[in-house]
Amino acid sequence: MAQWMGCRETRRCYTAAITFAPSSQRLRVGGLTMQQVTVRVPASTSNLGPGYDCLGVALRLYNSITIVRGETPRSSHPRIVSDAAERFFKQTRRRKFSFSCSIVERIPRCRGLGGSATIRLGILLALNRLSSDPLDRVRLFGLCTELEGHPDNAAPASFGGFTVVGAAPCADWTPQRGVPTVQRFGVSSRLYFVLVVPELEIQTSKAREVLPNEISRVAAVQNSANACAITGAFASRDYEKMRGAFSDNLHQPFRTKLIPFLPRVIAAAENAGALGGFLSGSGSTIAAVTLRAPKKVAAAMARAAHIAGRTIITRADNQGAEVLNR
Repeated sequence: MAQWMGCRETRRCYTAAITFAPSSQRLRVGGLTMQQVTVRVPASTSNLGPGYDCLGVALRLYNSITIVRGETPRSSHPRIVSDAAERFFKQTRRRKFSFSCSIVERIPRCRGLGGSATIRLGILLALNRLSSDPLDRVRLFGLCTELEGHPDNAAPASFGGFTVVGAAPCADWTPQRGVPTVQRFGVSSRLYFVLVVPELEIQTSKAREVLPNEISRVAAVQNSANACAITGAFASRDYEKMRGAFSDNLHQPFRTKLIPFLPRVIAAAENAGALGGFLSGSGSTIAAVTLRAPKKVAAAMARAAHIAGRTIITRADNQGAEVLNR
């Protein structure tokens, strides 16, 4: 499990996204209709430097989503919940039913750790289970990708491990065109992920606004080479081959406008022995991967950041999203 330093748990409860008609299609277990399901979904760190919008790793940090069907509406769900519910019922053509939703959040919001993907995927998985599983895991991943607008968090959250997503750009993906291709690799417990999580929220949309429309061919080739090196190292589990491969030309140099301490935190991690460091997703979390001395790496990163926040030491989650009560 993750080592937490100052992390807090938040519980948020919502009831009824919309007033849905009762469903005639009920999941029956032992002759009884299943009324409640809880789904646990892992956080993820994405991009890994040069793998913009296509590389990701699931982490042993979790949000839990519980759906209870048929409860009387008290208030509206937030849009992230109601949109996922609407998309699920539209895609499956199942009759809608009212439900309440509670979310236990242990993943910091707006920090580049895939928190929104965990909630969207959790809603989809829970409603799917309560509707007798009309969609398989691949189709649910596709719906989550559509809701997210990019696949790099949806893939590791869905399948666990290290994931590589093809068929980019995913912003153009629709259910009619098929689900993005995912390759998944298990990650050894020898590999630690060290996270510095500042008390600084960054919206993904804002982080994308600072990116240029074009980069040079040389910069693009360097990114391709580094992303391939990282992928090869994860596939072979020869993690030392990742050393020096996390540099990026697509997004990190431009996002230092939002996170000016990024370069020095990465340098501190590498000087402390990490294989490399990178901005997790669109930030503000900064991640490093190391095979040894994770506490030393975490302390060096925290000193270099010199900003209010917390550090987390964890490993990869190879399970992916999981329905806890079957």
